[in-house]
Amino acid sequence: MSFSIQNIVKESQQQHGLRHGDFQRYRGYCSRRLRRLRKTLNFKMGNRHKFTGKKVTEEILSDNRYLLLILMDAERAWSYAMQLKQEANTEPRKRFHLLSRLRKAVKHAEELERLCESNRVDAKTKLEAQAYMAYLTGMLRFEHQEWKAAMEAFNKCKTIYEKLANAFTEEQAVLYNQRVEEISPNIRYCAYNIGDQSAMNELMQMRLRSGGTEGLLAEKLEALITQTRAKQAATMSEVEWRGRTVPVKIDKVRIFLLGLADNEAAIVQAENEETKERLFESLLSECRDAIQAVREDLKPDQKQREHSLENDSGKVSNIQYLHSYLTYIKLSTAIRRNESMAKSLQKALLQQQRSEEDGKRTARPQDLIRLYDIILQNLVELTQLPGLEEDKNFQKEIGLKTLVYKAYRCFFIAQSYVLVKKWSEALVLYERVLKYARQVQSGAGAYTNSLKELPDVQDLITQVNAEKYSLQAAAILDANDTQETESPSQVKDGKPLSERFETFCLDPSLVSKQVSLVHFPPGFQPIPCKPLFFDLALNHVAFPPLEDKVEQKAKSGLTGYIKGIFGFKS
Repeated sequence: MSFSIQNIVKESQQQHGLRHGDFQRYRGYCSRRLRRLRKTLNFKMGNRHKFTGKKVTEEILSDNRYLLLILMDAERAWSYAMQLKQEANTEPRKRFHLLSRLRKAVKHAEELERLCESNRVDAKTKLEAQAYMAYLTGMLRFEHQEWKAAMEAFNKCKTIYEKLANAFTEEQAVLYNQRVEEISPNIRYCAYNIGDQSAMNELMQMRLRSGGTEGLLAEKLEALITQTRAKQAATMSEVEWRGRTVPVKIDKVRIFLLGLADNEAAIVQAENEETKERLFESLLSECRDAIQAVREDLKPDQKQREHSLENDSGKVSNIQYLHSYLTYIKLSTAIRRNESMAKSLQKALLQQQRSEEDGKRTARPQDLIRLYDIILQNLVELTQLPGLEEDKNFQKEIGLKTLVYKAYRCFFIAQSYVLVKKWSEALVLYERVLKYARQVQSGAGAYTNSLKELPDVQDLITQVNAEKYSLQAAAILDANDTQETESPSQVKDGKPLSERFETFCLDPSLVSKQVSLVHFPPGFQPIPCKPLFFDLALNHVAFPPLEDKVEQKAKSGLTGYIKGIFGFKS
């Protein structure tokens, strides 16, 4: 029998939840598949009233579905353990259940390995069963923090998969190599905990290449990096920014500032835009946490903060200045991230024709306008940071950066007007771009170093001059085309056919399904109103007197009363 364990596991995981990290969905799939297999193989564990345990033995091993039965048992236990691992972040007690389910998965993997030692199973399946067993064993030892045993198990798994990758075709080798890449960080982490200091550098490089950590090692590696920086942060007591030294007493802020240079270097070394974007998000998240830690120290009442002000120099307190510094880092990082996204969109605009041929969504100038709006808003926030209002050099530098990004924003607004053939508006905006660019060039002077990282305005000026000439040519051609199309024989004024019998014009709509013959529905027309009659004479009519025709009422007295009682009436 031949049984591809890794292929079955990978396909099942990708199709049933693990593509999105949904371990609960995958566990439900494993349970349903186990039920179907037991029913198909007539291998039920008793009935609803009584449980009868059964084990798969070599004697009944006539179908590879019996091996699949044990594999699904192991996968179900493993997926439950990974689900509990996600929930254990907020509920630590679930860690005990997690370890129990991992032990159960290892037990099923041992049974699978034992059955695959049978002569009925081919050599490839035996090796895959051994590798699968070693993988689950390594994960269990990893959770128990038994680093040496975990490293040995992972190394055994890695060796087997590497041999299998070399022995089979490239399509099959991809699955084995993916598993090797998954467990390599775990091996490095175990080596670091055993005492190999060089493994830390390898882990950092893996983190940089992936743009963050994922999987089993994610929390462990982040905790390790934080722990390493915390040891270095013990010696860090102050930070200098813009000529002022500020003491740093908060550990979280120390750790963030120590890792700032490494994170920025990682962003520079990122291989692709997706990795760079993830690293930017990670850096911004750490910065927000550091700012929140400083903000908690700024909560004391206003009186206490007033005591910390240095009245003689008008400077803000040290903790407020540190808050401004961290906010500056956050806003500067956000500007760099948006600028990086803008560069990638500009490249997409240059390849617009190719993208249209491929049928993909093309980039538009409007997308870039939004990014530059956010950048300009961040620059406004930078000028309002407490403690920097009197720093003229800083304000001048931010002003020049604002002009640069305003120039680029105007340029792409003009590009969007060109697309809809609004030539006059686009030409005015191009002139505004040149105005901003010249202001930057005239005011750069001593701030040339701070503007090096920004887009070059000279390139923008060259591009705008070229665009102006092409815009003027396009406007002239468009005007000629308009005059040609407005010939009397082709003008259509929108009237239906019934109203223009006397004039000839080319109307392609007459041979289409939506022919304009008459106005439908017809318009409203005025009609005379129905007359109203009012009886005004009735108010002036005098009716004749009728007293002589009305019968006088007889006088009633005592006799009449008596007669009425006895029923006698006159």
